[in-house]
Amino acid sequence: MKTELFVATRDQFNIIKEIVIKTISSIYPKYYPKGAVEFFLAHHSDKNIMDAIDRQEVYLLRSENSYVGTGGIKENEINRLFILPEYQGKGYGTKMMDKLEAIILKEYNDIILDASLPAYEMYIKRGYIPIDYHKILTQYGDYLCYHVMKLELSHSKKPIT
Repeated sequence: MKTELFVATRDQFNIIKEIVIKTISSIYPKYYPKGAVEFFLAHHSDKNIMDAIDRQEVYLLRSENSYVGTGGIKENEINRLFILPEYQGKGYGTKMMDKLEAIILKEYNDIILDASLPAYEMYIKRGYIPIDYHKILTQYGDYLCYHVMKLELSHSKKPIT
């Protein structure tokens, strides 16, 4: 599987938004209550995505002729990581993480991220450790719970090239 990761532009906003909305809408209701899912959708608003694109913090992952995922980097933090549901479980999340981590670890000795419940196990397997836990009250009295996780260069499972 040949993949390419590149910095997204404003012209690709609709592609990014579609990946984010489709992934949240189809995967997250299996893990989170309605209020938390709506919180995620609001958090990844058009404005927030466009602002991140303008700061050159958004990446797209393409395989052959298809966009399969998106992820962001802000300093030493990975954020807004989404792989389209039809591409999950096929190694694309791993490919994207390998590439995003390599970019960050050129300048930093650690990586921080907020782990959604669907992705938590993948991060553990990659050597990330939970360092904090958050619980946010959302609509309908529902809670959004997540861990902040950290990967230190010395704990990285893969050599950095």
